[in-house]
Amino acid sequence: MSHVLTRFAPSPTGYLHAGNARLALLNFLFARHHGGRFLLRIDDTDAERSRPAYEEAIRQDLHWLGIAWDDSLSQSERLDRYAEAAERLKDAG
Repeated sequence: MSHVLTRFAPSPTGYLHAGNARLALLNFLFARHHGGRFLLRIDDTDAERSRPAYEEAIRQDLHWLGIAWDDSLSQSERLDRYAEAAERLKDAG
């Protein structure tokens, strides 16, 4: 089993651009070349500018490019986990 895990973490505050697409493709190909996994992590913590329509457009563009992710998650769905981890670090000194 491979331990390679790459991710692409776009912010849904606008459409995918060439630089984002290049980074996603490189991470996807690296993971596949090494038998690893590719994660799509939506960095939607900017509540004022993030839009569901942009997230959907990003997903559609990645699909059009032939980039398939093994798992997908949203940062906003994990805020409790991050707060708990920060608290543990704070308590540890």
